[in-house]
Amino acid sequence: MNYGEIKTCDIANGEGVRISLFVSGCTHHCKNCFNPETWSFDYGRPFTKDTEDYIISCLAPDYIDGLSLLGGEPFEPQNQSVLLPFLRRVKRELPNKTIWCYTGYLFDRELLSESRARCEHTDEMLSLIDVLVDGEFVQDLYDISLSFRGSSNQRIIDVKKSLEANRVMLYSLASEQINRL
Repeated sequence: MNYGEIKTCDIANGEGVRISLFVSGCTHHCKNCFNPETWSFDYGRPFTKDTEDYIISCLAPDYIDGLSLLGGEPFEPQNQSVLLPFLRRVKRELPNKTIWCYTGYLFDRELLSESRARCEHTDEMLSLIDVLVDGEFVQDLYDISLSFRGSSNQRIIDVKKSLEANRVMLYSLASEQINRL
């Protein structure tokens, strides 16, 4: 697997301060994608043990809330095979860090059911992710006022609660909870 970028102080792709890994390779090709260069599986640099070590060291400080996976497409099967061992390591070494993942695939219709994304790694990868932002970016549904997503069709899903309930459970953003007070 290749990656296009690592952001070490990202506040746009999940709650809190995050380390964001932009993987390469995506077959969705959404119109007006913000990162079309990552559609190619050959774009960027190889994801190596040194890359993993670097991300783990960046995740270590207390002020870092967690890791965000973006793309490209983390749930392309060839990316899942590389990301799964890395996510295991993140959860083992830094269990208090949250993992957010952005995917164009739909959680309930494509990741939990037969689809081109589903493979032998999907279930375990989902079990290691705390929050999943799902759905392709749709330009006609673009809304700049949305938190942590680009178009209104995209959902912010609490993966653990959804797997336990066997249905989609939306994630409650801390900022929305504060605004209700």
